[in-house]
Amino acid sequence: MKKRKNKKGIILLSSGLDSLVSLSLAIKKCDIVLALTFDYGQKAAADEIKAAKKISKRYNIPHKTIKLPYLKESFNNALNNKDKSLEFNSLGLKSMEAVWVPNRNGLFLNIAAMYADSSGLDYIIYGSNKEEASTFSDNSIRFNNAATQFFKYSTLSHPTILAPCSNMEKYEIVNQGIKEGVDFSLIKSCYNSKKNTNKKHCGVCESCKRLYGAIEKSNNKSLINLIF
Repeated sequence: MKKRKNKKGIILLSSGLDSLVSLSLAIKKCDIVLALTFDYGQKAAADEIKAAKKISKRYNIPHKTIKLPYLKESFNNALNNKDKSLEFNSLGLKSMEAVWVPNRNGLFLNIAAMYADSSGLDYIIYGSNKEEASTFSDNSIRFNNAATQFFKYSTLSHPTILAPCSNMEKYEIVNQGIKEGVDFSLIKSCYNSKKNTNKKHCGVCESCKRLYGAIEKSNNKSLINLIF
């Protein structure tokens, strides 16, 4: 692929829909030199890391796992507590509170900024989106712009947040992925661990419900059979 001005970036790769499609879009703008996946005690950490490594290998990008054990100690919700169910009947504020980790994206982006600064990288890429920004404020364009401004003071390289899907609804991200020829079988979006559900995607957690609904509204509903 033709390089554009030799720009370089680092991506936060959770292995979900948003990060995978963001990756497919970002490689048109810059050379991605490293993918980071975070283990902060979430139930699906092992599955996410395995999937992220597979995605990184497919795109020929070096991958690194960052362990944040202290983050697990600082919150206790359905994401990391085995006794709390991740099954949700509806989306919105209630489900958001059940999986909310304070300043999670802020922490991840700041860690990525340290790598970006030490290597002189231009972009920090991650998969924020318009739909989740309505309940998760650290997915919003305003948050991304604020983070970019913050890095002007906390780094020497002044990396810019690049979030290609930040103005898209989930179904639009699916459609964009279809257009880009993304391999949707690589996705691991589920909050539950595969060893506990015996499925790659449980279909009942908030993340699964958002993904299922997005595919139903997309241009290729048959993806449901591939993912769920």
